[in-house]
Amino acid sequence: MELYPLTFEPELKDKIWGGRRLEEFLGKPLPGDLPVGESWEVHGGSVVASGPYGGRTLDDLRAELGAALVGRVASGHPENIFPLLFKYIDASDVLSVQVHPDDAYAREHEGYPLGKTESWYIVHADAGAKLVHGWKRPTRREEVAEAVRESRLEDLLEYVEVSVGDVVFVPAGTVHAIGGGIVLGEIQENSDITYRLYDWGRVGFDGRPRELHVERSLDVLDYGATPVHRTKPVTHYLDGVTRSFRVGCGYFVMESLEGSRAARVEGGDSSFRIVSSLEGPVGLSWPGGETRLERGRTAVLPAALTEWGLDPEDSHYRVLVMYVPSGRGADPKLPLGPEASDLEVKPQ
Repeated sequence: MELYPLTFEPELKDKIWGGRRLEEFLGKPLPGDLPVGESWEVHGGSVVASGPYGGRTLDDLRAELGAALVGRVASGHPENIFPLLFKYIDASDVLSVQVHPDDAYAREHEGYPLGKTESWYIVHADAGAKLVHGWKRPTRREEVAEAVRESRLEDLLEYVEVSVGDVVFVPAGTVHAIGGGIVLGEIQENSDITYRLYDWGRVGFDGRPRELHVERSLDVLDYGATPVHRTKPVTHYLDGVTRSFRVGCGYFVMESLEGSRAARVEGGDSSFRIVSSLEGPVGLSWPGGETRLERGRTAVLPAALTEWGLDPEDSHYRVLVMYVPSGRGADPKLPLGPEASDLEVKPQ
């Protein structure tokens, strides 16, 4: 069966800290009046919306299509799991202070093979909006435990002001919290394991304090200071198309492409590509046809589609492109550079 870009109906999740701004900044129609905190765009359980594979999940297709879908690198991974998850988050209020385990801890203590290393692309930030990313200084397990008991963890946390276009890398073990007034895109391992260390004294929808996972948080935390909070992009200007390498690690790479001129993208078959439109609409073409990505919509290009194109349709486009690097298996805490990409971008 001929392969084509796969699109999905996002999964919307109501959260106590969510809001309604995924509609304002990403054009997503939101049902009801509940505070929507997350829109899961792509993960193993995502259901294909249309075409011959309509109604099938990515995990089902991974098992059937193998490397033609996920690529040579990811298909060699022993777990039968689609490797990445991409979501949008609306933090109208601050999230809990939390931490994620690495793969080894998740496997041993949660019975799941993937931990959670992630990275954020800031789509919108209110003036002065901040997030928590690491510690102000090196600390210790006992000091953090005492601060949690005494409700003064704020004194140890590093607060970082962010603006549109910033990218923040969050390896497993990093203490973090997305601050109020921020909308972002998050690329991560395909895992939802989160340990809530501290919740600012907040209650949930049921009026009760939300569950904390203090001991497991203390088990997996990195207690060293975090020296770098925003990644430094490597940008190339290509005659009407701007390409920026934003972040890379052993699990994923994120690039951005934007411009008002059509572009052709060529690459190897090492990985699928997740393409999400931040500004548009943008035409998405491949040898077998074409479709359109509205602002806030996301597609998965199977690895076997090694040539595809972007068309601005008389407007300016900005898209994120995310994939598994050919260097998968490298230390996820050691960032990868542009050499991790096998894409070639050519203005048209």
